[in-house]
Amino acid sequence: MLNSITAARRGRGLLTAFTATAAAHLGSLLTERKAVEQVTKPALMPLLAGHARTAGEHPAPRLLTPALIASAAGDALLQVDDERAFLAGMGSFAAAHVCYVTMFAKQGALTDRRRAALVAAGYALAWAVMIHQLWPGLGELKVPVAGYSLLLASTAVTSAGLGRRGGLGGALFLLSDTLIATRLAGWKQLPGHEFWIMSTYLLAQYLLATAALKAAAED
Repeated sequence: MLNSITAARRGRGLLTAFTATAAAHLGSLLTERKAVEQVTKPALMPLLAGHARTAGEHPAPRLLTPALIASAAGDALLQVDDERAFLAGMGSFAAAHVCYVTMFAKQGALTDRRRAALVAAGYALAWAVMIHQLWPGLGELKVPVAGYSLLLASTAVTSAGLGRRGGLGGALFLLSDTLIATRLAGWKQLPGHEFWIMSTYLLAQYLLATAALKAAAED
């Protein structure tokens, strides 16, 4: 009993730390405090992973921590202004999405095949339109972006099978990375573009993680 209370407190503390670090990071994007941005970004997903591991009475799904740690590696690599580091970061996020898709499928996200097929058809259409529009500006990144975005769409499809929370998380992840892709393609950027990328990304990761925890608790 005492151990479970201690773990719950630790989980709440880590969630508070994640929230505070996320706020500091988003604030640094708005105020252009590069040092704060560089320090806070790599810490975000490990804090969320720590929260997920200690949040409840039931063990977190085994693939959740690897998904978040792979995302943390991607976050760190994307801070390096180098094309090889960018591709390595994309590879890290691709590994995260493989973990997410596998985990959600194991949790029964594809049990309702008719619903899953309809969601998949919708995301397939969205993916085709997105790639068609971005393709001319992607240059040598055409194939990596197309392949990665398919994995990302797969996460969106499978996360939708866990309910509204997971579905919204998957959709926001897709939106966040689409905003990155528009930058790669040379499109005109939104005011506060990096802020919107990171705010949608952080909310997406939180929703995906907590949807997976909820599904594990109900299993």
